[in-house]
Amino acid sequence: MKLVTRAQLGWPASAANALTSTKGVKVHYEGSPVSVELLDDHDLCIAEWKKIRVSHLNHPTENYSDIAYNYGACPHGYLLEGRGIGRRTGANGSSKLNDDHYAIVGLVGNKGLTKPTDAMLGAIRDGIELLRRHGAGKEIKGHRDGHATACPGEHLYAWVKKGAPRPGGSAPVPSPRPVIDVSKVVAAARQDPAEPGTPVSYSGVKTVEKALVAEGLLESKLADGHFGTSTVKAYAAWQRRCGYTGDDANGIPGQTSLEKLGKEHGFDVKP
Repeated sequence: MKLVTRAQLGWPASAANALTSTKGVKVHYEGSPVSVELLDDHDLCIAEWKKIRVSHLNHPTENYSDIAYNYGACPHGYLLEGRGIGRRTGANGSSKLNDDHYAIVGLVGNKGLTKPTDAMLGAIRDGIELLRRHGAGKEIKGHRDGHATACPGEHLYAWVKKGAPRPGGSAPVPSPRPVIDVSKVVAAARQDPAEPGTPVSYSGVKTVEKALVAEGLLESKLADGHFGTSTVKAYAAWQRRCGYTGDDANGIPGQTSLEKLGKEHGFDVKP
């Protein structure tokens, strides 16, 4: 998963209402012309995503608290955080429809760039699976399901009707799962942050950091293999997400929380 977080976008925490479970996810498109230049320049995708948020916040009648979507997906395979995990969408057409499903938009429109790339479809699946790990049910529908609209357009809706499969047919043969030594991760977490350019204390730290990045808890630029202050804070947030409080959410990994992170992100843990 290639996740671009709100922090990386320079956005504050979403002001949208909390919503911790839904029937599933609805897929959207922009419903307006989208430039084909996005195909050649990922910076334009980021600009497009920011433009959507500005448009929503300035909408004269909808009174949006934030960008309407939980996530967006760009042609280069990046998942762009909108309202994010555990936030009610504003995109599905009514209060009930917004309660029933989260929302992910592909950065395609009704003119110009109209057909999603395989990378975009993969990013939408990444978003669906991320939301499923945090309360979304199994349904995958189009915006037009239950609301009078052409959204998500011909191509995305045809994909949704097929069950929104990952592009490329069958899943690739999995690589051996990394095995993380919890005692070495704990030792790394208890050390002071390393100076830039110094050797990492344990190579498995970066595997843990990449998982925290995928969860939207750590900026990707901070996943450097050093279990420093930022990673400790990110891991503490993961512990709180797992239900721990107080001293049990101090950012020092424990067997159970690390195993849960590994289960979600493809690594095993040994004591």
